[in-house]
Amino acid sequence: MKIAGIQKMTLIDYPDKIACTFFIFGCNFKCGYCHNPELVIRENIISDYSLEKCLDFLKRKRKYLDGVCITGGEPLINPDIKDFLFEIKKMGYLIKIDTNGSNPDLLQEIILEGLVDYVAIDIKSDKEKYKQIIQKNTNIKNIEKSIKILMQSQTDYELRTTVIRGFHNLKVIKNIGAWINNITKVKPKRYVIQNFIPRKNKLIDKKFEDIKEFKNVELMEFKNLAEDYFEEVIIRN
Repeated sequence: MKIAGIQKMTLIDYPDKIACTFFIFGCNFKCGYCHNPELVIRENIISDYSLEKCLDFLKRKRKYLDGVCITGGEPLINPDIKDFLFEIKKMGYLIKIDTNGSNPDLLQEIILEGLVDYVAIDIKSDKEKYKQIIQKNTNIKNIEKSIKILMQSQTDYELRTTVIRGFHNLKVIKNIGAWINNITKVKPKRYVIQNFIPRKNKLIDKKFEDIKEFKNVELMEFKNLAEDYFEEVIIRN
């Protein structure tokens, strides 16, 4: 596991908590709109953030922070992340993991071992368009298994979709809701709709740079529809 960087404080990454965020190198997906492309396509960069340096930072900030967010890239492609989580837990921090859900076995391990308190699973699209978004082959059943594991646990969570004009519409949101409900047989607790914000010269695929973000009225239409399938729906810009 290689740590790419630290955001020393965040008020938005961990809901209702003051936290810091660690960014982990590497991902098994290649979403063209990813806002952290350097973590996906530049894995051979030498990191200045050793495990010892990161843990020392957390020791010094314990009085000021409630939680630690672990994001990427995809953190759960690294089996040795468990050692990092264990050391963080020993300090008494809450831990949030952002994941694409492709490694249900490791997700289940860290849940059962009490190494995570909040999990955010990215739901990229409906089943039919998943490959189009992630640009890689993946076993959708692993993502379905991760969702089941999470909902059957006592761990707090959110499912979330970054909506992109030309890739997501009301039909896709409805398909996502119906698919998730079919997996879980009950309404999941929380679904977050995130508006894709284009950035020049900072995305994996340049075709996403000129896509216009959704207007608030459009996001509200997505939210109103998604409420048929989830207990709580949040728009996060």
